[in-house]
Amino acid sequence: MRYWPTLLLFVILAGLGSYLYLVELPAEQRQEKQESTQKQILPFPETAITGLSITTAQGPIELKLTEPGKWSIVAPLQTDADNREVQALIRALVTGVVTRTVEEQATQLAPFGLEQPVTTLTITAGTQQETISIGDSGPLSNTLYVLRASDRRVLLTNLAPKDFINKSLMTFRRKELLRFVQNDVERVRLTYPTTAIVIYNMTKDKPRPTWKIRYPIEAEADQNEVRSLMFRLEDLKALGIIDPGPERDAVAKTLTTPKVKVTLHTAAGDQSVRLYQPNPQSGEAIAETTADAPLYYINPALIKDLTKDLFNLQDKRLLGLDYTDIVMLSVKTRDQQYVLINQTGEWVLEDLPTEKVSQEAADLFVSRVANLPAEERVMKQSAPLAPYGLLAPAAEFVATGKDGKTIGKLTLGNKAGNLLYATGQRLQGVFQVRPDLLTQIPSKADLLAKTQDKAGTSH
Repeated sequence: MRYWPTLLLFVILAGLGSYLYLVELPAEQRQEKQESTQKQILPFPETAITGLSITTAQGPIELKLTEPGKWSIVAPLQTDADNREVQALIRALVTGVVTRTVEEQATQLAPFGLEQPVTTLTITAGTQQETISIGDSGPLSNTLYVLRASDRRVLLTNLAPKDFINKSLMTFRRKELLRFVQNDVERVRLTYPTTAIVIYNMTKDKPRPTWKIRYPIEAEADQNEVRSLMFRLEDLKALGIIDPGPERDAVAKTLTTPKVKVTLHTAAGDQSVRLYQPNPQSGEAIAETTADAPLYYINPALIKDLTKDLFNLQDKRLLGLDYTDIVMLSVKTRDQQYVLINQTGEWVLEDLPTEKVSQEAADLFVSRVANLPAEERVMKQSAPLAPYGLLAPAAEFVATGKDGKTIGKLTLGNKAGNLLYATGQRLQGVFQVRPDLLTQIPSKADLLAKTQDKAGTSH
């Protein structure tokens, strides 16, 4: 039995381990859980909350969770709530922490600003309910004294004043005038006093819409401009609301012709908003969605952003042919002339077909020609070209498409200020473009030299 001391030691260690695992560790976990619970302001999780009452000096506001993720105001009026604002307030309460219990069963509330709290919140979670009164700021920034009704404790918390003070009915009302997902929009109609523009989503089932103008002309759209327009529509929010009643009726009488009417067509239905500026001097702008809905005060700058003319929304690349569709590009300047041909994916010079052309340099140059946009429009219609230096141009580019018929053309004329006069196949009229392309036109020697330099370096 010479091993019995070792066996005894093993039994003792096993017993100690079992004691720690079965007694000490659970006790420690229970204590940590209890301490964590004591630090919580609310006794239930965020997912259990179904109702919220907010009382301020302006009166009570009752909110109800009508479906997952969607809140509604049920008093003092019935309307959609601003889900982000409601969820932000609830999240602040749920994640808030009690840093110190100041008083148990408090009787003196005035020292903490709780005798007349700035905000009182009643939170409902099924059959459970808790009321939290918000008082003065604590001794440190972003702290608040609160009174918890269930245990009459005055608590110092890490709640931030900005999340609970100066909240009004307007804070919690839905302010977005339009609710949509860009890719669900089939077409957009912009109706102005004298014209209209209709833009179609040509790739509805793809992750990113591709837009095309279908009225008043058939034309490619400037994708960035249309996306910017859609983002502004998403961001169209009310700064103030005039609910149906005598005041709305009086204001509605001042609204005659809208600056623009925007209609979004989707498979689920249409949404429209009319934007008015009855008195431009006052700076006020008003939006209307339907005749029986409220009127909305909006940022006047949005009217300017949404009253786009056709030129702004068109694809402003003047050449008129996409870079990937070009198989031949004729280049003519006052000093040189040559033709680049794309033979099965490789650029060659027409008059030097056996010479190796730098594909990187040729690709970059052709893409610059194809993607040069108009910056400003000088004349809408065709005009005498001589005053703009376009009869004897500084540079002229003619592109041929894969079908051998489609032609793109870009002409660069005189310089005016920091821009060049230009005309192009895609847009009718005279325009101004950035002058960089003039200095970026490679000579034949440049196109060949880069290849030769690489060959020389490799030896």
